[in-house]
Amino acid sequence: MTDMTSNPPPRARKGRRSVEFWVYFTIIFLFALPSAHFRWGRDVVRRGSLNVRGPMARAWSEADRLTPIIFSV
Repeated sequence: MTDMTSNPPPRARKGRRSVEFWVYFTIIFLFALPSAHFRWGRDVVRRGSLNVRGPMARAWSEADRLTPIIFSV
């Protein structure tokens, strides 16, 4: 059995995402922007209020949801 108290293995960095992740994220974000603008405009007309999430937030959440799915495959 190995004694890990004197020389523990290095900890993995939590929350750091690779450059590859950000490249895919950016591509998905840019493709999500047009549909996010359309959906935002539709919701503004339907609700009659600007009190809805904006198109940038919608595109960001869409990219943030899809990118990890690509890396999990």
